[in-house]
Parts: sequence; structure tokens; C-alpha cells
Amino acid sequence: MAILLSTKASAMEAWRDALLELDPSLEIRMFPEAGDPADIEAAVCWTSHDMGELRRYPNLRLIVSMGAGVDHLLRPPGPPPGIPVARLVDHRLTTGMTEWVLLNVLRFHRQDPDYRALQAARVWEELPAPETSSARRIGILGLGELGAASAKALLSLGFPVMGWSRRPKAIEGVEGFHGPEGLEAMLPRTDILVCLLPLTPGTRGVINARSLALLPRGAFLINGARGGHVVQPDLLAALDSGQIAGAALDVFEPEPLPADHPFWGHPKVILTPHAASITIPRSAAPQVVENIRRSREGRSLINLVDFAAGY
Repeated sequence: MAILLSTKASAMEAWRDALLELDPSLEIRMFPEAGDPADIEAAVCWTSHDMGELRRYPNLRLIVSMGAGVDHLLRPPGPPPGIPVARLVDHRLTTGMTEWVLLNVLRFHRQDPDYRALQAARVWEELPAPETSSARRIGILGLGELGAASAKALLSLGFPVMGWSRRPKAIEGVEGFHGPEGLEAMLPRTDILVCLLPLTPGTRGVINARSLALLPRGAFLINGARGGHVVQPDLLAALDSGQIAGAALDVFEPEPLPADHPFWGHPKVILTPHAASITIPRSAAPQVVENIRRSREGRSLINLVDFAAGY
């Protein structure tokens, strides 16, 4: 039986080598060279793979996402019925996202966009000193693995941190909110809003005209989750009106972001190409191999996706 890899061409060999280093007995095939469809027992794939294609493999027993998110695998037509889907929970992914969140919180807190604009204009000017970190309130949407790690890192720098989730969650030092009422209570107190939610039908478009209007005027937005969380015309309007002072965006809908999209040249937008936290195959491969072994042995799998919850 064989393992099918499907991701961008530049990463395919790194994934193959990382898996074979752990288990040289694995037979690895790289999409679209799948060979006999009946040979495929597991598919390890990223956003570019067509889920309809996986219905060609009659002996498929496991699908693994090459990232922490799985919304790309759950879009219609979704995975073949009855096939378990696992996601990655990897310390390198968590560390990478925490670094990206801290980078952008500090960028906004320390007025970096304003200083970069002054540099571009060749103006030597000292801006008024920012408030201390204890006066800059951070609100995090999503308190899973990524959100919890970012919250703890921000607390260590003295920022007051609040967190919102669908259900109540307790993290020491973080003021928790949940449900629609909790979101409306947290947003007016949030100076920098960080989105690290999974993308589900319930969270799609959560950052919209209403939620942006609830933030204090001059608040900042950081989105490292999914582009579908943001209603883009609403964010552009909030940026242009001054309601939102700046946005750091790593994810978009669609991706790649079209060349004529206004985000590219907007003076208040800091843009990265879905690169906040990139999966490192050698770091993630052990849990992939572990799930392949468990699947073969009929044991319970790790990091399984809850289809009802959407993550």
C-alpha cells in the first residue's frame, strides 16, 4: 500500500524525504503520479488538492492535512464519506504563528508604520511615546493551540489579554469571553484584535462592518487565520474611514491575492502571502507517520478533525 503526497511542487520532495527518514519502508507517491488508485491507503495533502479526486481511491483509510487548518479539506465535495481526517498540531507551527502575532502587535504598538512612512518621506520626526504595554488591550479570537500560545506570549510582555471562543475556555491571566454576547462585550475593549479562529460556517465573516464598528476608533486588526473570516469591503471601508488604524493580513480570499486588489497598495495594510507560519516537513512528519501506523493497526488516531465542529 502507498502514501499519496499532494502539495506545491517545491515542497513535495521535502515531505517525501522527511517521511522516508522516519520509515524507509513507506511507499511514497507524489500527485498526480498516483499509480494504481487501489494502492493508496493514505493521502497527505494541502490546499491545492481536489477532494473529489480522493474518491478514486477505494482503499483510502486516512487523510492528513499538511497544516493546522482543515477548512480547505472540508469544502464541497469534502472528503470521501467515512474517511477520518487528521490535522497537524506541531510546535513549529505554533511557534511560528506566535512570532508573527508578536511581530505585528509590537509593530502597531511601537508605531512602526508611522515611522516607516516618515522614513519614506525622509522626515526626521520623533513621535509621542506610545503608552506602556499594560495600557494596550489585546483581544484574541480563538483560544485553541495557536491562540493560547499567542496569549501567553503577549501576557509575558505585559499586555492585558482577552480571549473569545465559541465555548468557555480558561487560560490563566486571560479574561475569557464566549458566544455572541461575549464577542460584543469584548470588542469595545480591544485595541488590537487578533484573529486565530478556525474557519467554519459559524465564524465566516466574523470580522465585518458591525464587529469592526464595535472596536474603539483607531484599533488595529491582525488576521493570521483564514481570509474568509474578514468581509474585505467592510475592512477597506473601516480603514479608509479611520475606524481601523491599520491591519496586518496574512490570509485572503481568494489566494493568491489578485494583483489589482486594493490591499496590495493600501497605506494601512501590511501584507504577507500566507506565510505567517509555514509547515516544516521534518517537524511535522513524526505525527503523520504515527497516524499511518495507527491506521494500519486499527488503533485510535491523533489530532482527528471533528466534522461537526469543522476543525
